Amino acid sequence: MTTTTPIETVEPGLSDYLRESRRRVDGALAAYLPEADAGPSAACPARLAEAMRYSLLGGGKRLRPILALMAADALGAGPEDAMPAACALEMVHTYSLIHDDLPSMDDDDLRRGRPTCHKAFDEATAVLAGDALLTLAFEIIARDVRPAEAAAGCVLALAEGAGPAGMVGGQMADLQAEGRTDATLEALEAIHRRKTGALLRASLKMGAIVAGADRATLEALDVYGHAVGLAFQIVDDLLDVQGDEAKLGKRVNKDHGLGKWTYPGLLGVEGSRRRARELADEAVGALAPLGGRGARLRALALDLLERDR
Repeated sequence: MTTTTPIETVEPGLSDYLRESRRRVDGALAAYLPEADAGPSAACPARLAEAMRYSLLGGGKRLRPILALMAADALGAGPEDAMPAACALEMVHTYSLIHDDLPSMDDDDLRRGRPTCHKAFDEATAVLAGDALLTLAFEIIARDVRPAEAAAGCVLALAEGAGPAGMVGGQMADLQAEGRTDATLEALEAIHRRKTGALLRASLKMGAIVAGADRATLEALDVYGHAVGLAFQIVDDLLDVQGDEAKLGKRVNKDHGLGKWTYPGLLGVEGSRRRARELADEAVGALAPLGGRGARLRALALDLLERDR
């Protein structure tokens, strides 16, 4: 039986930090995107630029870029150093949402409180907007992350986190599990270590790489990211069962309708909450080597348990 350590009190000021970080990330994302009204001679077609801006600037928690900024900050780097990597992460995340919402995948019509990209535009434009965000992410890292060794490390971390052994592989496994009745906790967590967790772990790694972290610190952050990624997914599953659609900005109870494997479906609501709490404790424990520098990361792991969107 897993034992847990006492949960800490969430650090005062975390909500202000998150709000300010989201504001900074949103501003940087807008600056990186092509303009939708640049005229017919612009390099990026106006409709494609409009779809990219619609999807990327339509709100969201910005968790992945914030994790990168937090990791960099904990290790002494400024937000301006980690911002290119942070923006690249959000672009890759948004591309995955655009494609995940398509009729050939989860067939969703609502995202972040608005029509999904393929509903607001069309399927072909949505596919291309996702493709454009994915490739722009790597352009930004290669051009704007410094030094060159850090840029190369971030490219590798993002490609691994988003690729066939990471997020995309997890999406494939998630689709293959739909409708099956042989779910186990081990198999479910194997899916979500890739589908959700891999990009969260990459976020922390990229922030740490920008800050010049040593191997021991990278390993500690990887353990933290593994636990936080699974806890985040559990809460996401719970919100799909019990959440407020208006707050979430997307449909609820859709996972059950698709026959997806979920934590509440396997462990029940209370069992899922216990597992999320265990993982939050594990994440907090992993940050011990960082001492006081890890205070915000610890606070975030606990705050995620209470989120309602």
